[in-house]
Amino acid sequence: MKTYLPVVLLLGLTCSLGAQAQERIWRCGNEYTNNAADAQRRGCKVVEGGNVTVVQGTRPAGATAASAATPTRPAGTGPRVDSPEQRVRDSDARRVLEGELRRLETRQSELLKDYNNGEPEKQGSEARNYQKYLDRVAEMKAEIARNEADLASLRRELERLPAQR
Repeated sequence: MKTYLPVVLLLGLTCSLGAQAQERIWRCGNEYTNNAADAQRRGCKVVEGGNVTVVQGTRPAGATAASAATPTRPAGTGPRVDSPEQRVRDSDARRVLEGELRRLETRQSELLKDYNNGEPEKQGSEARNYQKYLDRVAEMKAEIARNEADLASLRRELERLPAQR
């Protein structure tokens, strides 16, 4: 019994320290405080029943008359640029997207060739383990579907760009 006494005392001491770590918190409307004098002066109520964590947020900037007069643009749009600079940006974007489209089309043709209409050639260990072959075929089919979705997405993106002049 004597060997457990120090352990029990140490455990009790640590639990009591954890319980004393939280000071009394008062709620004053939408604000919280741990200053007793301020809370009594303002007529705040004590918060009971658990720990309180308060994270300070940022206050929204007030709308000014000048900002109300300026038109707003959708989020994500940068400052307006002149037409020649925008045409250069559009042509660069088109060139990058077309290069990516060609790369994906080449990859798609390779995938379809290897897939061989759902009957690709078996590899070494797949002759003895048919499930391994089926798993590889399923992965190939999923990769073909992902690649088709990427191709469709790139084509839609290219259609959104203005036509080259």
